[in-house]
Amino acid sequence: MRQFLILLGVLLIAAGLLWPWLGWAGHLPGDIIIRHKNFTFYFPLVTGIVVSIVLSLLFWFINR
Repeated sequence: MRQFLILLGVLLIAAGLLWPWLGWAGHLPGDIIIRHKNFTFYFPLVTGIVVSIVLSLLFWFINR
């Protein structure tokens, strides 16, 4: 369990450092964006589904 948490932390740090170059990952077609004069609402619907599928497959492979 300790090794898994360390690996997860390292992956999150790497994703955070690479985020400026992975900017496309948060703006997939199907994400809901509502813009008004001084208000923006962003709901990453498709991004959340893709992340969920990727994490489900990853954990499935790890537990296999």
